[in-house]
Amino acid sequence: APAFEHHVPDVVELDGATVRTFVGSYAGSTSPVRTFTPLLGAELALHGDAPVRLDLDPAFEHALLVDGGDLDVDGTLVAHGQLAYLEPGRDATTVRGASGVRVLLLGGTPFGEEIVMWWNFVGRSHDDVAEQRAAWQARSSRFGDVPGYVGDPSWLPAPELPNVRLRP
Repeated sequence: APAFEHHVPDVVELDGATVRTFVGSYAGSTSPVRTFTPLLGAELALHGDAPVRLDLDPAFEHALLVDGGDLDVDGTLVAHGQLAYLEPGRDATTVRGASGVRVLLLGGTPFGEEIVMWWNFVGRSHDDVAEQRAAWQARSSRFGDVPGYVGDPSWLPAPELPNVRLRP
């Protein structure tokens, strides 16, 4: 059934970064948010230019989404708004960025098939995603409501699909 859970993560200090785990478990902190597959979501706020070692679950694929500043990931520069992909099998990575750089560490078990992801929708094809968007725009009960959401409008419409077919 559709549901929404709100969780304010604990603050955990790593050597060189602050971590807030909002999904899954990381750095000794576990989120109570329910998931239906093993997932990880944590916000990292870097303290300075020193390298920060991030332990990883080798069974997961991971990504680092840079939100503010630039990030060096194992010697590769990842700019603001970019995502660095880390394949399964890695047990750690080292990141480095200026003080205040914010990064989302995302992870989970790899999908066994190719998928198409766009905005808040995941499907097996462009048509799956377009169908989900149409249901969202029609305010289908499939998606439920977010109690307490305050915004203008009171419901958040999905952006228009791009003028190309989405691919895995």
